[in-house]
Amino acid sequence: MADLPTFPYRTVPDTARWSTSISGRSAIEIDPHHAPYLRINPEDRVASAGSCFAQRISQSLQSSGYNYLITEKGPPFLNSAKRHELGYGVYSARHGNIYTALQLLQLFQRAFGGPVPHEPIWRLADGHYADPFRPSVQIGGFQSEEECLRDRASHLAAVRQMFLDVDVFIFTLGLTEAWYSMVDGAVFPTCPGSVLGGTYDPARHAFINFSVDEVTAHLEEFREALGAVNPKAQILLTVSPVPLQATFEPRHVLQSTVYSKSVLRVVCENMVRRHANVHYFGSYEIVVATGDSKSYFLDDHRTVSDTAVAHVLQCFHRQFTGAGGNAAPAAAPDAAAVRTMPKPMCDEDLVMAALADQIAGRPQ
Repeated sequence: MADLPTFPYRTVPDTARWSTSISGRSAIEIDPHHAPYLRINPEDRVASAGSCFAQRISQSLQSSGYNYLITEKGPPFLNSAKRHELGYGVYSARHGNIYTALQLLQLFQRAFGGPVPHEPIWRLADGHYADPFRPSVQIGGFQSEEECLRDRASHLAAVRQMFLDVDVFIFTLGLTEAWYSMVDGAVFPTCPGSVLGGTYDPARHAFINFSVDEVTAHLEEFREALGAVNPKAQILLTVSPVPLQATFEPRHVLQSTVYSKSVLRVVCENMVRRHANVHYFGSYEIVVATGDSKSYFLDDHRTVSDTAVAHVLQCFHRQFTGAGGNAAPAAAPDAAAVRTMPKPMCDEDLVMAALADQIAGRPQ
């Protein structure tokens, strides 16, 4: 007979068994985390960046009374709604969405005096100008090249201050697919030539789909660089549950989505296993793997529902801020509160909507 008292799985916690942590539970009851390993205190300076879904965590931290670090607040004569519309306060600095680890690394490098991009400005169809590395933050574009470059210099100073001051940096990985300059390797948040600006040139621009090794290398270099200027900083990684809007790979978008999210999840695991100051939050698992796709996604099977967002934020606060106890200034938002939050600003949604209008012959 087997010696069951010494069987190793006999002593694992309930969260390690499917039957005791998943089976028979509704999706809203599932929290794919174990004992807390990082606590964000109300006085900790928290900054964040990443894909569209990352905005949900920044919104929640700000509304819950935590010390969300904002180093680029915008002109004082703008009201809060206008500042948000122009990308101020959406993240800690006005960098817009950062979809890939290489985009994050290059932003850090430029903020600390790295190489000036070979392609510094994009021209819009109406003659205005856009910053290729945050093309959606200035509605209508900048009036001149000089204005765009002055704003970028101020922006990079704010990014530098953010990295110097932050105690906990939250980064949500969104994509492995990207477009980059073959001249200097600069990666863009969107393909040149879209409604957001630029002119696509196959001699200068190329598509890339990063591998596990590449994304891991980019995050390793970022972690080392951040540690050199701010040794106390903790890094909290998440993976966006939002599927790809489109893929440039010659295959179905669903296959590309699974590839991309799988790569990013493995990269997070690599980083957490290697470094004590890198942590992971399972937002991807909460939305995608709890078995409630009907209520956690809208009819397009891509937009994450308010119910799912609330579940993610409740798990986040429970795991990292101690929501419900004395450590938290305010409770995590419910679905009703999520509905009052501004909808995330997404570059790819703007691009694909404009493309659909163009194909349909609707006025731009």
